[in-house]
Amino acid sequence: MKKDIFTLLGGFLTSVFLFLGTIGVSFDWFNHTSIDAFVFMAAAAASLVLNVYAVWKNTHVRDRLKENALKKQMVMKK
Repeated sequence: MKKDIFTLLGGFLTSVFLFLGTIGVSFDWFNHTSIDAFVFMAAAAASLVLNVYAVWKNTHVRDRLKENALKKQMVMKK
C-alpha cells in the first residue's frame, strides 16, 4: 500500500512536470531527478513516522496497560 501511494505521488509530480513543460514554464531544479529524490525523501519520512509511532505505541501504551492491569490485580488481591 505504501509503495502504491509513493508511486502515485511520483506520477503526479511527473505529470505536473510535463504539464509545465507544455505551457512553456520551466524550472532548473524541477526535473526527473528532483522528482525521484522528492519521492524517495517522502517515502523515507513516512517510514520514519510510522516507525516512531510503532515504537511509541509498543512502549508507552503497553507499559500503561501493564500498569493498569497490575493495579487491578493488587486491588483484587486485597
